[in-house]
Amino acid sequence: MHVLLTTVDDRRKAEELARRVVEEGLAACVTVIPGATSFYRWRGKMERAGELVLLMKTLRPRKLMERLKEIHPYEVPELLVLRVGASREYLRWAEEETG
Repeated sequence: MHVLLTTVDDRRKAEELARRVVEEGLAACVTVIPGATSFYRWRGKMERAGELVLLMKTLRPRKLMERLKEIHPYEVPELLVLRVGASREYLRWAEEETG
Protein backbone atom coordinates (compact mmCIF):
# COMPACT_ATOMS: atom_id res chain seq x y z
CA MET A 1 0.00 0.00 0.00
CA HIS A 2 1.19 3.50 -0.81
CA VAL A 3 0.06 6.98 0.12
CA LEU A 4 0.64 9.62 -2.52
CA LEU A 5 0.64 13.12 -1.08
CA THR A 6 -0.02 16.28 -3.06
CA THR A 7 -1.32 19.79 -2.41
CA VAL A 8 -3.58 22.26 -4.21
CA ASP A 9 -4.66 25.80 -3.47
CA ASP A 10 -8.45 25.53 -3.36
CA ARG A 11 -11.23 23.14 -2.37
CA ARG A 12 -12.76 22.85 -5.87
CA LYS A 13 -9.45 21.71 -7.37
CA ALA A 14 -8.87 19.31 -4.47
CA GLU A 15 -12.28 17.70 -4.85
CA GLU A 16 -11.95 17.49 -8.63
CA LEU A 17 -8.59 15.69 -8.37
CA ALA A 18 -9.91 13.38 -5.65
CA ARG A 19 -13.03 12.48 -7.61
CA ARG A 20 -11.14 11.84 -10.84
CA VAL A 21 -8.49 9.51 -9.44
CA VAL A 22 -11.05 7.50 -7.47
CA GLU A 23 -13.41 7.27 -10.47
CA GLU A 24 -10.50 6.17 -12.68
CA GLY A 25 -9.59 3.42 -10.20
CA LEU A 26 -6.14 4.85 -9.47
CA ALA A 27 -6.80 5.52 -5.78
CA ALA A 28 -9.05 3.62 -3.42
CA CYS A 29 -9.59 6.68 -1.24
CA VAL A 30 -8.50 10.32 -1.15
CA THR A 31 -8.61 12.30 2.08
CA VAL A 32 -8.66 16.08 1.63
CA ILE A 33 -7.21 18.01 4.56
CA PRO A 34 -7.74 21.80 4.54
CA GLY A 35 -5.76 24.40 6.42
CA ALA A 36 -2.15 23.70 5.44
CA THR A 37 0.34 26.54 5.05
CA SER A 38 3.30 25.89 2.76
CA PHE A 39 6.54 27.85 2.64
CA TYR A 40 8.76 27.35 -0.41
CA ARG A 41 11.04 29.09 -2.83
CA TRP A 42 9.68 29.51 -6.37
CA ARG A 43 11.69 31.13 -9.14
CA GLY A 44 14.03 32.72 -6.62
CA LYS A 45 11.31 34.20 -4.45
CA MET A 46 10.15 33.06 -1.01
CA GLU A 47 6.47 32.07 -1.11
CA ARG A 48 3.80 31.34 1.48
CA ALA A 49 0.56 29.69 0.39
CA GLY A 50 -2.59 28.34 1.95
CA GLU A 51 -3.19 24.84 0.61
CA LEU A 52 -5.16 21.64 1.02
CA VAL A 53 -3.31 18.34 1.42
CA LEU A 54 -4.57 15.30 -0.47
CA LEU A 55 -3.68 11.86 0.89
CA MET A 56 -4.30 9.33 -1.87
CA LYS A 57 -4.30 5.66 -0.87
CA THR A 58 -3.29 3.41 -3.75
CA LEU A 59 -1.85 0.08 -4.81
CA ARG A 60 -0.80 1.66 -8.13
CA PRO A 61 1.51 4.54 -7.22
CA ARG A 62 3.30 4.84 -10.58
CA LYS A 63 0.09 5.00 -12.59
CA LEU A 64 -1.41 7.46 -10.12
CA MET A 65 1.68 9.67 -10.25
CA GLU A 66 1.73 9.68 -14.05
CA ARG A 67 -1.96 10.60 -14.20
CA LEU A 68 -1.50 13.39 -11.68
CA LYS A 69 1.32 14.84 -13.79
CA GLU A 70 -1.27 15.16 -16.59
CA ILE A 71 -4.17 16.63 -14.61
CA HIS A 72 -2.67 18.51 -11.65
CA PRO A 73 -3.19 22.29 -11.91
CA TYR A 74 0.32 23.17 -10.67
CA GLU A 75 3.24 23.56 -13.07
CA VAL A 76 5.44 21.51 -10.71
CA PRO A 77 3.14 19.61 -8.35
CA GLU A 78 4.32 18.10 -5.11
CA LEU A 79 4.02 14.33 -5.64
CA LEU A 80 5.39 12.33 -2.73
CA VAL A 81 4.95 8.56 -2.48
CA LEU A 82 5.17 6.83 0.89
CA ARG A 83 5.04 3.08 1.35
CA VAL A 84 2.83 2.25 4.33
CA GLY A 85 1.49 -0.77 6.14
CA ALA A 86 -2.23 -1.48 6.24
CA SER A 87 -4.62 -4.04 7.66
CA ARG A 88 -5.47 -7.06 5.50
CA GLU A 89 -9.07 -5.91 5.37
CA TYR A 90 -8.14 -2.45 4.13
CA LEU A 91 -5.74 -3.91 1.55
CA ARG A 92 -8.44 -6.28 0.31
CA TRP A 93 -10.91 -3.39 -0.01
CA ALA A 94 -8.32 -1.21 -1.80
CA GLU A 95 -7.60 -4.03 -4.25
CA GLU A 96 -11.32 -4.35 -4.99
CA GLU A 97 -11.60 -0.61 -5.63
CA THR A 98 -8.51 -0.21 -7.81
CA GLY A 99 -8.52 -3.57 -9.62
